[in-house]
Amino acid sequence: MKTNRAVRSPGGLSVRLDVRALTVVVVLLLTALTASVVLIGTGDFPIPAGDVLRTLVGEGNAGQEFIVTELRLPRVLVGLLVGASLGLGGALFQSISRNPLGSPDVLGLGQGATAGALTVIVLFSGTAGQVALGALAGGLVTGFAIYALAWKRGVHGYRLVLVGIGVSAIVTAVNGYLLTKSDIVDAARAVVWMTGSLDGRDWDQVWPLLALCAVLVPLVLANGHGLRMLEMGDDVSYALGVRVERVRLLLMLSAVLLTASATAAAGPVSFVALTAPQLARRLTRAPGPNLAASLCMGAALLVTADWVSQRAFGAEQLPVGVVTGVLGGVYLLWLLVTERRAGRI
Repeated sequence: MKTNRAVRSPGGLSVRLDVRALTVVVVLLLTALTASVVLIGTGDFPIPAGDVLRTLVGEGNAGQEFIVTELRLPRVLVGLLVGASLGLGGALFQSISRNPLGSPDVLGLGQGATAGALTVIVLFSGTAGQVALGALAGGLVTGFAIYALAWKRGVHGYRLVLVGIGVSAIVTAVNGYLLTKSDIVDAARAVVWMTGSLDGRDWDQVWPLLALCAVLVPLVLANGHGLRMLEMGDDVSYALGVRVERVRLLLMLSAVLLTASATAAAGPVSFVALTAPQLARRLTRAPGPNLAASLCMGAALLVTADWVSQRAFGAEQLPVGVVTGVLGGVYLLWLLVTERRAGRI
């Protein structure tokens, strides 16, 4: 069965359509939206899915309106946006480095954002907004450092990963030092933030992240063709007319911004950026970066993990970062076993 079809418009424009990839994107998007509706209705005051939908279109009663729009909807929207940002950022890094381990978790972007947040918490006892700005600044500085150290007549995949691992180790040591210098109150606050959580998220976290995604997601998707060419190597890309370093720098900056802003909004939620692109690739079975599928997979993973964190352990609610860490670890073990059986490791 052919999964690629050519669609021709009346004006003569021809577009190749991957039916399987499009189907996966639609299914993942519906999964994320369905999980969001279920999550909004979950809590000490449960609300049926039908009532949630009616409330979202302005037909709920006053109590439902307050619970849905003021208490639960912002948290769910932050989860969707953070998951989408991490999934897309992970796909960009893995494609640019041409390495499945080239994700923000491994390259040290999350640790860099954590260092920025810890600096604000420990040294300045900053507010939540200042902690978010510190995390964003830390992620940007770390991303710039990795790019500068990996530069040698261009940035190549293995060098990028190796430099990222080294920077990650250094920044992790800095984070440990900051924790040892903090008092017990700031240390407890920092540890909670470092776990990755959606608790207490409100509209103040939604709007900045939504605005950033509204700018960066279309920009990244518009450069998807250039990214696909980069996966074939710099020489081939140059021959095909791609401005290699310009495209690579633009997409790396976008990936750093997406990852740092997601970390600023919810803390360093682990493994989503690593696993979402790989799961999306396995579902679509399509070559290339699978940007749209990775974005939707990240959103679906994080919202589902948030539901698990709230409901799967009885009265005890876990931070969503704990759940994604467990799921990511299980996925990595499964991947290692699969690769070993296939004789690739």
